[in-house]
Amino acid sequence: MSPVSAAVSARRDKRRTGSAPADAPTEVAATKRVGIVGAGKLGMTLARAALAAGYEVAVASSGPAERIALSVDVLAPGAVALTVQEVVDSADVIVLAVPTHRFRELPSDLFDGKILVDAMNYWADTDGDDPELAAADGGSSVVVQAHFPGARIVKSLNQLGYHELDEYPRAPGAPDRIAVAAVGDDRLAVRTVMHLIDRLGFDPVDGGPLPKGKLLEPDGSPYAETLSADALAKRLWPGLRGSSRGF
Repeated sequence: MSPVSAAVSARRDKRRTGSAPADAPTEVAATKRVGIVGAGKLGMTLARAALAAGYEVAVASSGPAERIALSVDVLAPGAVALTVQEVVDSADVIVLAVPTHRFRELPSDLFDGKILVDAMNYWADTDGDDPELAAADGGSSVVVQAHFPGARIVKSLNQLGYHELDEYPRAPGAPDRIAVAAVGDDRLAVRTVMHLIDRLGFDPVDGGPLPKGKLLEPDGSPYAETLSADALAKRLWPGLRGSSRGF
């Protein structure tokens, strides 16, 4: 039994909220456990959302698990605090939600073979001057992929603030359901993250290859806007007829 399974079975909060999970689409990687590396506001918001969607959730920060255990119990009841390595060993999908200036502190082979959702945004005012990130034509996720070459990087869950992620989850088909895009070069990983997005309560949009992630960053047009799936797809794919939503 994995650390997540063992801890969740002992400490799981039995109350579940949100809509029932959608039937799993074909050709996505099985996902039961979501790991979140980063215990800040975004990380805890995503932990709550994943719990509500029925996932087992583990959260890690840069230090020992005991340091964040109380915060996790209070802010995301039902999730468990683990070390970063335990999260990597046990999770099916991992969300990287640390301050962008700190991702290089993690070993380059840490996420080898794992689906890694880059939910970070580079903010020069808070992250400091980083010429490599600032000059990346394909956005910061291209730099993140270069640092973690064995990871299956998908840029997603960065396009909205934690307030929107808390406020806007809706059941499938709801008229006011908003969209979240996923971009990446590993198409199975992208489809898997899109399924995660759907279960979290948002309409998933396939934004294309990883360099398209620049459009999801603070200087990109869809950033921090609450758009429908069709509207977001048209922003990402000008001239699109039809939709790139769904799986």
